[in-house]
Amino acid sequence: MVGSKHFPADLLNRRRPAGDSAAPRPKVVGTSLRQGTAPPRKSPGHDATSIYLKEIGGSRLLTSAEEKMIARRIRQGDESARHRMIESNLRLVVKIARRYINRGLPLLDLIEEGNLGLIHAVKKFDPERGFRFSTYATWWIRQTIERGIMNQARTVRLPIHIVKDINSVLRASRFLRDEQETEPTAGEIAQHMQRDIGEVERLLALHHRVTIGSTGSSGVDDERGPLESLAGKRDAEPAQCAQKQHVHKILDRWLDELGEKQRTVIERRFGLHGYRRQTLEQIGLDIGVTRERVRQIQIDALKNLKNMMGSHGICSEFMLD
Repeated sequence: MVGSKHFPADLLNRRRPAGDSAAPRPKVVGTSLRQGTAPPRKSPGHDATSIYLKEIGGSRLLTSAEEKMIARRIRQGDESARHRMIESNLRLVVKIARRYINRGLPLLDLIEEGNLGLIHAVKKFDPERGFRFSTYATWWIRQTIERGIMNQARTVRLPIHIVKDINSVLRASRFLRDEQETEPTAGEIAQHMQRDIGEVERLLALHHRVTIGSTGSSGVDDERGPLESLAGKRDAEPAQCAQKQHVHKILDRWLDELGEKQRTVIERRFGLHGYRRQTLEQIGLDIGVTRERVRQIQIDALKNLKNMMGSHGICSEFMLD
């Protein structure tokens, strides 16, 4: 958990030595991207939250063009591009994490969970889908934060120091599983955390017993990946959620590009901009044309909108959903 010696809250990776020309490591709270680079526990009198927020405050946001260029480099295996994308979006995690304050986890723990989602989003993001990275990443960040809150609720019966240790092990396990794309062993987790393997095995077993007792299942860490198991079968894919948000955001601009009659028909048929949904007959009476003419105007308008969406690389299935 944040504040532990293995996933510290106070600043993340140590400064690189002067003259080291290698790509800088992103300062991700609680989840060091390189083993053994985590700084020591915060000094007395220092506010870890303030220090962290100050550190990430200097990260410049990326423009849309920069974002696409960097995302393409990431897909080609460019590690420095990956680090830059992560660092440029750390403030997004903080913004989302603040919404979950007073839900059972301190802010820094919420940020730590959200950063795991950010790292996964960077790995999965496809810049050719037509929407901004922040829209896509929000889904993963929220899911990992909510998972952390649920884990806390499941282990609330345990002493607080045990809860913290279990959460640290679970977080290390999720991080390694996402990095390696395989289930980490207790030995790998222990090595990553620089802890005794027996202690890690004991904490994993304790977590397993607690989750069985509280949920009647084998717990949250099933055979699926940690992030894939979050969503469940009923949840939409993050890319689909992101596309829907993106479409709704720019729909007004697209409607303005339609002719007046086409825009009016679409607004009234789909209940946009304060209109109630209307039938073809009702619209025809209002604008003085036949039902068949309204139907043809609607077909033409939807065809134009579909073309606009195609030019932005967005699937037409999300239109007016």
